[in-house]
Amino acid sequence: MLDDDNPKGLAAAWRTITLSVMAVAGAVVLALLVVTLSEVNRQRDQALASQRHSYDVMILARTVQGTVAHSEASLGRYVISGDQQLGQIYYDDWRRAAMAIRRLTKLTADNDVQSRHLAELRDAFQARGDELALTALSTNYGQNNQALSRFYQARRSDALTRINDALDGIITDERLLLEMRTAQARASVRRSTTIAKVLAVFGVLLVGGGIAMGWVMVDALTDRALARAEARDERRRADELAEAVARATDELRQQEARLRQVQKMEAVGQLTGGIAHDFNNMLAVVVSGIELAARHLPPGSGEAARHLEGARDGAERAAALTGRLLAFARETAINPEPIDAATLFADLQDMLVRSLGDGIILAFEDRSDGWRTRVDRVQLENTLLNLVVNARDAMDGRGTLTIRASAATLPPGDDTTRPAGEFVTLSVTDHGSGIAPDVLERVFEPFFTTKPVGKGTGLGLSQTFSFARQVGGDVSIASTPGVGTTVTLLLPRDQCDEGAVRPTDAPSGPLAPAEVAGSMSILLVEDDPRVLSATMEALIELGHQPVPCDDAAHVAETLAGMPSIDLIVSDVLMPTLTGPEMVATLPDAYAHVPVLFVTGFAGEAGAGANLGDRPVLRKPFTLAGLDRAICAAVARGDQTPLAAE
Repeated sequence: MLDDDNPKGLAAAWRTITLSVMAVAGAVVLALLVVTLSEVNRQRDQALASQRHSYDVMILARTVQGTVAHSEASLGRYVISGDQQLGQIYYDDWRRAAMAIRRLTKLTADNDVQSRHLAELRDAFQARGDELALTALSTNYGQNNQALSRFYQARRSDALTRINDALDGIITDERLLLEMRTAQARASVRRSTTIAKVLAVFGVLLVGGGIAMGWVMVDALTDRALARAEARDERRRADELAEAVARATDELRQQEARLRQVQKMEAVGQLTGGIAHDFNNMLAVVVSGIELAARHLPPGSGEAARHLEGARDGAERAAALTGRLLAFARETAINPEPIDAATLFADLQDMLVRSLGDGIILAFEDRSDGWRTRVDRVQLENTLLNLVVNARDAMDGRGTLTIRASAATLPPGDDTTRPAGEFVTLSVTDHGSGIAPDVLERVFEPFFTTKPVGKGTGLGLSQTFSFARQVGGDVSIASTPGVGTTVTLLLPRDQCDEGAVRPTDAPSGPLAPAEVAGSMSILLVEDDPRVLSATMEALIELGHQPVPCDDAAHVAETLAGMPSIDLIVSDVLMPTLTGPEMVATLPDAYAHVPVLFVTGFAGEAGAGANLGDRPVLRKPFTLAGLDRAICAAVARGDQTPLAAE
């Protein structure tokens, strides 16, 4: 008990009691403060873990989108080219997309909303995979037309839309979940921080005179400051991660847009090549009919001869147009040779100056360090001429135009549509009106032009695109409206030594007729009845004895019924068997018979091994061209493909 008569003892007792109470209160406050700070740290760690989980889900969803887009682009190129490596790329990318979906399923297994999105994604992915598998299977069996048709039908399917919708739903829901969790964690941290502040103030008041309690509070405040610094660091790292995700998303979108553009251009090229092939078949009938009609005109038919000559001129113009279409479709044969910038500029200067007029100042800059590229000289000169004329028109015939050659080394990157390696770059720069962004996206499309009617065909830049891709390079355009435009060609560097001896190209002049005596017995194999009839009449007109066969599968039977055979004239692409396949199945007794292939596709002659190095005659052809081709086939002379006259 306290002694009221002893004030000093009472004060000492009260001080002891007060100190004890303060010590207990301080201990309680310290314990509460430690618990509160621990809770703050736990909630902070939980919020950061939730953020990392959400970012992982969003990144993985974007990865699935990019991988699916790249896989479909590879399948499109596989359908067009038939290249098995592209088919393998499509299969590998699709399998990686499936693995990413399974990882995404595991990451969101605890979220019912995301599980529903994942179920829709898996169903749409399975449906899309079945559609694309049919396209790949058709390509594997060589049914390119059917594969292309299936590919375009698959593009109109809603499976891809469902995939993207499901992935967008996953990302949207995960972002909302992240915002909700972050808001909850911040509110909880604020509450805990407020409690910690109150306890800290109360503790300071209780142990204001106590050194030990002061040290405890100092330690508590130090820990709190460290926790805040760590929280700031974590927030900064979270912001950096969010920025990285945004950059990766933008890069994926740009890559997807470029892949779609390349896929569209390759599909259009395949389509134009097929159209040109059909035109050449029809023109073969027209040209043959015109020539036969002209040869059988009676004397004095000047008016009829004039009309036939006009028709022939129109057919030749149509043939020239199909040639340009085939050039865009990358079906034109080339004669590559090593070319350096200095020689190219010297050869082109006079022609370009005459083409540009007096109002244009033409400047050449050679920074290529002597690097050379190996391309077809005529195609390269025509490409530069097209670019220079476009630049002149953009400047209204006045100003300075610069053609610059450089040496560039491009490292491999994530953008698979961009080539890597050493390149000679040729750029044409003008200071004209520039190109608007919406027009810039379409400049490589065939027949697209902003020039007035009659001022351009719209094939110039599309042929530039085709030429660059044909030689393994690329083309890019940088333009600012009102400032000017720069078009840059990337051409692969010729890796051969400058002094190395290269084989000379085959002569491109007209083939001299071989000495072939008398009429020949010829088997004509052609599935198109109109072309078959026209060619039969042409062979008869040349004095030969043709026997028709409209199905390559029946060639052996037809040959067996012929008393003799001097030559086989065959189309290359036919429904049942191709021309080379038909020749490969001939009985041994006919192995010695010469073969002349006829085709409306420029690209078929590129498969030299498949055609057995036999002469190739292109449609449409004249009677003189057919006669020389027959002589060449029988004589087995020059085996380079013959150009139509």
